[in-house]
Parts: sequence; C-alpha cells; structure tokens
Amino acid sequence: MIVDVRTYTLIPRKMAKYLELFEKHALPVMQRHGLELMGYYMSQIGPLNQVVHLWRYDSLADLEKKRAARDADPAWGEFLSLTEGMVLMQDNKVMRPASFSPTH
Repeated sequence: MIVDVRTYTLIPRKMAKYLELFEKHALPVMQRHGLELMGYYMSQIGPLNQVVHLWRYDSLADLEKKRAARDADPAWGEFLSLTEGMVLMQDNKVMRPASFSPTH
C-alpha cells in the first residue's frame, strides 16, 4: 500500500467555497474511479489556508491508472474550471507505511 499525501495552500478567504466545490464536484468523480479517501483535513494552527488529503492506493501503478481515469472524466475538468484561481500552491508526497504502522 502507498498513500498520496496532498497539501494545497488556498488563496485566503477561499477555503469554504473550495471545500463546498470539492465535496459536491470532485469527490464523486474520484470515488467513481476508485480513488479511496483516507482523510481530508484543514489547517488550524501553523500555516493557514491549507487542506491536506490522503489517498490510499495499492501501488504506483494503481495510482496512475485511477488518476488517468479520473483525469479523462469530463466532470473532473468541470471541477478544475470551477476552482481555477483558488489554489495558490500544491505539494504532494507518496508515502509507504512502516511495518509497524496501524494501516499497512
């Protein structure tokens, strides 16, 4: 198993609208193509205006296959258009759990 950890820094005062659009438009597309959400978090202390989401995959090949299917979905393009200009910066890491991790 691997986990795709994505951190997006949003434009100030765009958090509520971004979350609304993500839940209504992006999440259904991602779930339709088999992407498994492990958690979705908003920063409260430290760097503000950030969302961190974690996605579970079986392997890098699984990640590539599911994301390619998502990217080809016209509804994904609609979500990207709706949120254009809301994301200031993106950071992502692909992590694998240690043998003693509760989820592995």
